[in-house]
Amino acid sequence: MAQTSANEQVSLDVSDVDPRVGKPVIFAELWDPCNATDIRRWVQAMDYPNPIHWDEEFARRSKFGGIIAPQSFTVCMDYGHGAHPACIGKIPGSHLIFGGEEWWFYGTPIRPGDKLFQDRRFDGYKINDTKFAGPTMFSRGDTVHRNQHGSLVAKERSTAIRYLVSEAIKRGTYDKEKRAPKKWTTPELQEIERLRHEWILSNRQGVSPHYEALKVGDKLPRRVIGPHSVVTFANECRAFRQNVWGTWRWTTPAGVDDFSRDDAGFSTSMTYDHEAAKIDPRKKDGLYHGPSSGHVNAEKAEKIGMGGIYGYGASMGAWFHDYIAYWAGHDGYIWHSVTQFRSPPFEGDVAYLDGEITEKIDMSPYGMPVVRAQVRITTQENETILTGKAEVQLPC
Repeated sequence: MAQTSANEQVSLDVSDVDPRVGKPVIFAELWDPCNATDIRRWVQAMDYPNPIHWDEEFARRSKFGGIIAPQSFTVCMDYGHGAHPACIGKIPGSHLIFGGEEWWFYGTPIRPGDKLFQDRRFDGYKINDTKFAGPTMFSRGDTVHRNQHGSLVAKERSTAIRYLVSEAIKRGTYDKEKRAPKKWTTPELQEIERLRHEWILSNRQGVSPHYEALKVGDKLPRRVIGPHSVVTFANECRAFRQNVWGTWRWTTPAGVDDFSRDDAGFSTSMTYDHEAAKIDPRKKDGLYHGPSSGHVNAEKAEKIGMGGIYGYGASMGAWFHDYIAYWAGHDGYIWHSVTQFRSPPFEGDVAYLDGEITEKIDMSPYGMPVVRAQVRITTQENETILTGKAEVQLPC
């Protein structure tokens, strides 16, 4: 059926979406296990200098006995930045941005040599009228991750925002004239570097705060990431294992029709060319071609209503998890989190992460005390681009 905005009388054609609600979906599976270099590349791109994830000597002296992946790395063991099962069915003339995530973790770490296997289903959607693009679909997809031993690692529910490109361009929320990249002065850059270094030193040894010692209202140290640029966005893109040539294959669950896989109704300039990619792998590597290429190509970004190069939702989710995990230390663990992505960071922006303890739960559903931490990510203009909360185990 078609959904129509009462205000604008424009419709999303969801006729190819409705039959797929609640069903397993075709997905891509990575061929190879991860290695320590994959983990190092990830934390380098996410600007997360926790030494247990990149410094072999430090990691061997730690309780982990060697390099270990951050919890945020789970999405790097997946295809489609976690959003793939939320973008099912063709909506002509549409594009997609990432809207948020909910994660459940199950206590199984990811280490070099691990390979994850996924089950995915399209959960459903709702349509709201938005200032950004009129009638806009908020679709949900679920991914369950298990390792090579069959151990449950995590479950993610992703939210994709699917919108009509013509409507986003008409409204001009992200027009480049409104978002000229900020030019940072030398003193401003020095202050950013001071804050960044201060955060690195805040818990480099991984000492975990004790549950009893914390109070509601306690603040987490401020973290800063940026300024963002085409270089940082390209580094993030290349850190996702799916964007390395030849790393994945299509997988069709039993009983699922082999429909068009990834024809979501995007413009031809924002889709992969799978046949051409058999000769030239750039045609589906996610940076030169494909739906993510607007992140580093301003001309393509303008054609999908984004106004200029912009950041990845999955990266913002990683910043959020890494920020909490660094504060929680080696004996801390995130059991559950939920985030909402309000807006991407754009070229020239700096992201500031601020958190506080909002609740202490003496007996959680996970069988131990947890604290609930709330985080907000803002830009230099104090524009909120992410809100999130997490339930975190700490030593008693």
